[in-house]
Amino acid sequence: MEIILARDMGFCWGVRRAIEIMERAAQEKGEIISLGPIVHNPLVMARLEEKGVRLLEGRDLSRRSPLAITAHGAGPEVYERARAEGVEVIDTTCPIVTRSQRWAKKMAELGFTVVVFGDAEHREVKGVLAWTRGKGIAVKDVDEVPAHASRLAVISQTTQNPDKFAEFVGRLLRERMDTIHELRLVNTLCNVTSSQQEAARELAHEADVVIVVGGRGSANTRHLVEVCREEGTETYHIEKAEELQPGWLKGKERVGITAGASTPDWAVQEVVARIQELIEQKAVP
Repeated sequence: MEIILARDMGFCWGVRRAIEIMERAAQEKGEIISLGPIVHNPLVMARLEEKGVRLLEGRDLSRRSPLAITAHGAGPEVYERARAEGVEVIDTTCPIVTRSQRWAKKMAELGFTVVVFGDAEHREVKGVLAWTRGKGIAVKDVDEVPAHASRLAVISQTTQNPDKFAEFVGRLLRERMDTIHELRLVNTLCNVTSSQQEAARELAHEADVVIVVGGRGSANTRHLVEVCREEGTETYHIEKAEELQPGWLKGKERVGITAGASTPDWAVQEVVARIQELIEQKAVP
């Protein structure tokens, strides 16, 4: 059995940057309070907790520990509240997300309805919309775009699939040309995410089965699963090596492995080791 690794996978530079900032801050300042998980990966969060990073409980900033803004970013109200309460802010927002926030703010101030192509419940999207001060909406389909909006500024959640975003924009133009008087399109897609998705697509063509490693709360990891399955390849999503089932490898000659942008290298290595262990033990049916 051959194990094939995707040519591009795992920690993106934005996630690696966020973790390095948090680890350094915890070492220098002691306890750090994080506004939600720094990344959508429970294994990474467990290790950070060991180093002094704690999750914010509710809205309580009374402990006066420095507050960390995660790689997903946050709305302006978070910064304003921390400033008002005298709490130090450690900002690890991914620069690409910061760019999305600035464009959303600028377009809203110019009178556009800001349309974010993405998951309305995702923390990144919620943060970007907060910068529009109520003049934005998150959608997954053209039918969800307000019919009365004649001036639209369209951006995307950074981890969305480029092909799906292009399809959304194309359909928007075809179906709303008679009502849209002005359209601004800003490319806020992360090129790392795009590269990893293309690498996953290539992997799906090479492998008989693909194992995607990453947190179940990670949007970009779930998109990798979607990409591989769209190519017709049997695909499984796991967070850690212990979840790997020997039956998934039955009759397979080539096992592909990829990982989301919030997945550490060591988590991938543990999955590879687990597969090799099953092969050596002849535990694969």
